[in-house]
Amino acid sequence: MEGAAGEQKDDQSNHSRSESSFVIKIPSYQEVIESSRTEKAPSFFNPSPSFSQAFNFIKNSEFYEPPPPPPPDSASPPPQNADSSRIGQSEVVGSSYSAVGSTSKGQNGPSRNAILVSHRQKGNPLLKHIRNVRWAFADIVCDYLLGQNSCALYLSLRYHLLHSDYLYYRIRELQKNYKLRVVLCHVDVEDVVKPLLEITKTALLHDCTLLCGWSLEECARYLETIKVYENKPADIIQGQMDTDYLSRLNHALTTVRRVNKTDVVTLGSTFGSLSHIMDASMEDLARCPGIGERKVKRLYDTFHEPFKRVTSNRTSGPEAVQPITVGERKEDENKVEDASKRKKEDPETTVKSALSAAFAKYKERVG
Repeated sequence: MEGAAGEQKDDQSNHSRSESSFVIKIPSYQEVIESSRTEKAPSFFNPSPSFSQAFNFIKNSEFYEPPPPPPPDSASPPPQNADSSRIGQSEVVGSSYSAVGSTSKGQNGPSRNAILVSHRQKGNPLLKHIRNVRWAFADIVCDYLLGQNSCALYLSLRYHLLHSDYLYYRIRELQKNYKLRVVLCHVDVEDVVKPLLEITKTALLHDCTLLCGWSLEECARYLETIKVYENKPADIIQGQMDTDYLSRLNHALTTVRRVNKTDVVTLGSTFGSLSHIMDASMEDLARCPGIGERKVKRLYDTFHEPFKRVTSNRTSGPEAVQPITVGERKEDENKVEDASKRKKEDPETTVKSALSAAFAKYKERVG
């Protein structure tokens, strides 16, 4: 019994020793290097040699949808290639700066700072002289579009003499789309009285502004000026009106020849107002110091002469004196009497009578 118990104790002690003792294995340097080398996984990324091949791959996939077509834009012209733009430059009549402005429409559209020119004006030598403002051809009704609410029609007097109805039909095409409608008339003939009268009547009846230029350079300057002053106020070209009475009296009386500012002060202090100066007689005007006979006569004639001058028909050469019969003398006397009666019934209109009538109407309105 004692021997068996001793063997069990020995077995238990050996088992406890085997459990408490363990072996640590230290790897060698070569094993550590080999274990650190991990095998790389094969890459599935295969880049395309060019962008077009990659884009073709996307187009063939199920996720690609074609883009919608661009909306039709009537204002913007179709894109032009380099060859067409070069051809357009050769057709445009103008300077090099103007040619650049005319071809820019096909690339970036019409600029707001450029004058839009109708295709009807191709070949017009006026375009050569537009140098200070850019211009471009466009499909417009008017000849020159100078702003959102301003346009111009070009007309030469020589063309008007051949086609007298041209201006009327062109103005009718504008309708009422523009606030400022300019008729730019190039005076290129010598006899201008009758054609200018016809053009003036047509322009006034259709609310157009007539601008006359005696050269192509002057006509081009008009177009450039209207375009430059498109968004500027009218204070630059408006005259400054004085508000005080003395300045206005000075401005009115100094228009009479030989009357200066000192004379205006003398007349104003003597008579008090313009109406009293106009009613004064020659003796009253002569009493003012510093006003001589010539000034008195000019002032009095200015206020009392009729607006329309009576022209006397003078014969160029001597004529043979013809005998006058008794019947012709009686007829002449009757005509003279009738004329004198008419003069008495219808007095001549003078500056004084016209102004007095205007003052009377003004007093009635104010009162």
